[in-house]
Amino acid sequence: MLASRTEYWGHQRGTQSGLFRGALYLPDGSHGVVSLPLPFTRSSTNLDIRIVRVSSLFNCIHKRYLTVLGACLTQFTIGGFLFAYGLFFKSFEVEYGWSRTLLSSCLSFAFLVMGVLASFGGHLSDRYGPRLVLGVTGTICGIGFVLLSQVTQPWQLFVFFGLLLGLGLATHDVVTLSTIAKQFQRRRGMMTGVVKVGTAVGQITIPPVAAFLIAVYDWRLALIILGCAAIALLIFAALLIQNPATNKVSNHRTEASGSSIREVRGDRRLWMICTIQFSFFTSLTTIPLHIVVHGMDLGMTAGLAASLLSIMGAASIAGRLTVGTLVDRIGGRRALILCLVPLIASLLVFLSTSTMWLVFVAVVIYGFVHGGLFTVMSPTVAGYFGLKAHGTIFGIVVFFGTIGGASGPILAGRIFDLTGSYTLAFTVLAALATFGLVLVLKLPTSSLSTFPPPKLR
Repeated sequence: MLASRTEYWGHQRGTQSGLFRGALYLPDGSHGVVSLPLPFTRSSTNLDIRIVRVSSLFNCIHKRYLTVLGACLTQFTIGGFLFAYGLFFKSFEVEYGWSRTLLSSCLSFAFLVMGVLASFGGHLSDRYGPRLVLGVTGTICGIGFVLLSQVTQPWQLFVFFGLLLGLGLATHDVVTLSTIAKQFQRRRGMMTGVVKVGTAVGQITIPPVAAFLIAVYDWRLALIILGCAAIALLIFAALLIQNPATNKVSNHRTEASGSSIREVRGDRRLWMICTIQFSFFTSLTTIPLHIVVHGMDLGMTAGLAASLLSIMGAASIAGRLTVGTLVDRIGGRRALILCLVPLIASLLVFLSTSTMWLVFVAVVIYGFVHGGLFTVMSPTVAGYFGLKAHGTIFGIVVFFGTIGGASGPILAGRIFDLTGSYTLAFTVLAALATFGLVLVLKLPTSSLSTFPPPKLR
């Protein structure tokens, strides 16, 4: 087919020429008016035009789902490699005698870098498109893993892992989810959930691969292999992602609607949402890191305690898909309420019981809402503020979450060191989540909760 699309303007009936007139759009973007003789009937003309438009529609759908695949692969790689870092703790301890406090602090530093640069990464994506941003930061992230194999000093650990991986973390969530929000209007939450499933699958599959490489080779070669694989996967994922600004909807270029970053700076809803993100994100990083050792403190074997993470991961996948679908139906505010209530309940169980089967039930509940809360915020931001500056605004929200995400695990470990128990830590997490629930209940209903289509020009 020579033209990417054709617009039918009509033909002159009752004239000697009997011409079909229309706009012809070539693949390179050029276009012009054409007049063709009409040796065919009006019905056949309409049929041909329908075929062209249907073909263009399928092409649009095809590109959108390639974007979903690329975003999912990005989440898979970054999330999986982040969790694989813990497998190298023992190697660093044996090789250099570094403490786990030092190694954990490096991870917290990576989260802080993520928070500080998330809004800037979203701004770059809004301006230059996701493909370039994800390709560059993905390459830097993979190089960080390769360089991690050469560390000999603690400061190198913070630079190669904390800073370079932090750059990948700063864009992997904000850019991919912002792109999905712009690509999908009616199934935004569902597709966000599908993309976030990539993170859960990566957390389940990549650490065993890393453990295998460490067992077969030494830890340095394992890091080099993983780093090269990360570069290849993240560049390939970036190439799959289409810039939302180039999308054509109904044969017109779309212009994102919504508020600019200047317009929302004084909007109390933004700062309420930021505080809500902080209130629950602290639990989302603290519980997965400490739940296994907490289970062992309750008398579980190492294998049984480790299964808590597997159950949590499986429940997380279900939560991402379910809550993502619910956001499209009931809106972000109600979806947040449905997530925060069971989150508080699960934290209270962790706080109050040592009965193993109840702990497993609480882990299932927690895992479900853990996945849901990672899914709900991007569509919620789009619902309140639109898509015009979605990447930048969502980045600000993520920044507040990473403050809690970085400090929560360290504070929980410090509380345990001082008291010999996680009771106070779980109490603080439950109180924070309750405060977040109160703020959600005070949020006004989003005026954009129905996710209106973008303006056409």
